[in-house]
Parts: sequence; C-alpha cells; structure tokens
Amino acid sequence: MAAAAAAPTRAEVMSLFRSLLRTARQFSDYNIREYTRRRAADAFRENRAFGDAADAAATFADGKKQLEVAKGQAVVYSLFAPKAKSIMEMKLQ
Repeated sequence: MAAAAAAPTRAEVMSLFRSLLRTARQFSDYNIREYTRRRAADAFRENRAFGDAADAAATFADGKKQLEVAKGQAVVYSLFAPKAKSIMEMKLQ
C-alpha cells in the first residue's frame, strides 16, 4: 500500500501535463481545444504545492483519469468535427 501513497516525481508530473496539452491539441474545435488547454494549466497551477504525499498521489491519479477521459473525448470529437473553422481560427486575407 506504500506504493500507492508515494508522491509522483517532478518528471512524472511534467509528463502528465505535457500529455494533457498534447491531447488538447487533438480537438478540432477551437473552443474545446482552448478550454481543455486552459483547464489543464489551471488545475496544475491550483495543485502546485502539496505538503502531503498521499494528497499529491491522489491528485496525480485523478489527473491520469482526466487524461484518459480527454483522450476518449478527442476521439469522439474527431468523428463529429465541425465542417467550418471557428472565426478565431480563420486567417485574415
């Protein structure tokens, strides 16, 4: 049971953060892509400092679950991608 309470290393946390950002880039819809990116950054900023290893491990496990949910949603959204780009993605001519 001690392995479950071990705090994740900085490398593991940064890897999770990068994975969340990579997954966010997979969304074709601008609004969802930006929301996912913003939500990941906000969650990591909010949970930046944990004094307790058990809290850090629990939050890290929750982050991994959120990553799996985001990956699944990215697949679903790719199947039903909008035909037109958002006005935020259009280039001025």
